[in-house]
Amino acid sequence: MKAVGYKQSSPVLSADALINIELDKPAATGKDLLIKVHSIAVNPVDFKIRQNVAPQDNSYKVLGWDAVGEVVSVGDGVTLFSPGDTVFYAGDLNRQGCNAEYQLVDERLVAHKPGSLSHAEAAAMPLTTITAWELLFEHLAIERNTQTTQHNSNDVLLIVGASGGVGSIMIQLAKQLTNVTVIATASRQSTQEWVKDLGADFVIDHTKSLVDQIEALNIGPVTHVASLTHTGDYLDDYVSVLKPMGQIALIDDPKSLDIVKLKQKSLSLHWEFMFTRSMFKTDDMIAQHQLLTEVSDLIDKGIIKTTVGQHLGAINAENILKAHEILESGSAIGKIVLEGFN
Repeated sequence: MKAVGYKQSSPVLSADALINIELDKPAATGKDLLIKVHSIAVNPVDFKIRQNVAPQDNSYKVLGWDAVGEVVSVGDGVTLFSPGDTVFYAGDLNRQGCNAEYQLVDERLVAHKPGSLSHAEAAAMPLTTITAWELLFEHLAIERNTQTTQHNSNDVLLIVGASGGVGSIMIQLAKQLTNVTVIATASRQSTQEWVKDLGADFVIDHTKSLVDQIEALNIGPVTHVASLTHTGDYLDDYVSVLKPMGQIALIDDPKSLDIVKLKQKSLSLHWEFMFTRSMFKTDDMIAQHQLLTEVSDLIDKGIIKTTVGQHLGAINAENILKAHEILESGSAIGKIVLEGFN
């Protein structure tokens, strides 16, 4: 089968950073689905792995943890899917990724693709949706509205780095499923317009003082922070703007973080890593199937929309490297997708 991989960690401009390769087609056993990949999205985790993780035993490492494809065969323990189903998923960081024509994925990490989206539009969603959902509803524990209960809320959610993949779906989930007020950060006119269109109540510039801009809004203290980038740079601002007993959740990898600063206000800190459930085979691994299933329904009802920002064409080494380069530059808006092997 066709695939894109590497044998040694390299900078994005290196000739062998990613190359087109041929691998054996895997076989499904147990709870695994064998999926024929149609479309993929590229995420920061892809280039971080490429930069820092060398393959073992002189084998190729295949990246990619966002995909749409067709189930072509199932293991004997599978109960949720059948051959012919079209699905979307993020998968498992410990296994070969979706930059390949075929991929094995545990069914508990997979859901049926939203019928209203194209393959490429749907491929943009899984990894960031899982991340944003777990941040909002598990770590920050923001109350969701239901068909019978609308929660009156004075909560104010600050999303830093809001125009990227995670922020783009988090804004929608927060505005469509809760009653929180959302402050999104974006510095360029294009990114500011993007987050406004997704539903942000207020937009501020993260290149300027967050404290001064939030005080000028005169909407009361921030109660929750979703820190999606440069957490170390903004920690002092978070401490200043947060209400006592407030909460911070982050997804990035600061080299150091002085959490003693959180003590006086009794602020809590949460770290979100969407691969934890699959990496450690947690008892509730199926939660990712369940939340993707729910979001698929929200998409088909027109409540949530895709976060595709750019389509780079076919799935091959050259185009995937273009995606890595854009993501490494920090200039991406929404998600980068590719479709079909050539």
